[in-house]
Amino acid sequence: MLRWTCGVTRLDRIPNTEIRRRLGVVPIIEKAQEHRLRWYGHVERRPDDHIGKIMQRMEVEGKRPRGRPKRRWMDTIRSDMTACGLMEQDTTNRDRWRSLIRKADPVI
Repeated sequence: MLRWTCGVTRLDRIPNTEIRRRLGVVPIIEKAQEHRLRWYGHVERRPDDHIGKIMQRMEVEGKRPRGRPKRRWMDTIRSDMTACGLMEQDTTNRDRWRSLIRKADPVI
């Protein structure tokens, strides 16, 4: 879509990073990370008896199957928070949390 918007084809040999820079669009990975962290902060600010918060903190009993462990939601959140240098306590202040996770802004 971005190539079509710019009127550029693959034959022009312009890398995707250059096209995103021209249009001021960030990679989809950064945007997805921002959305995950925004949802996590929303759930963390809910009361402790809220079903979403209970489910987020739930641990399933028993052993996991052999092989490489499947990536869980909280594993992804923890890696996102580590990458951004965030802590769980940062979620209490909504405005500060949003400013900390807001790095992927296409309106640059």
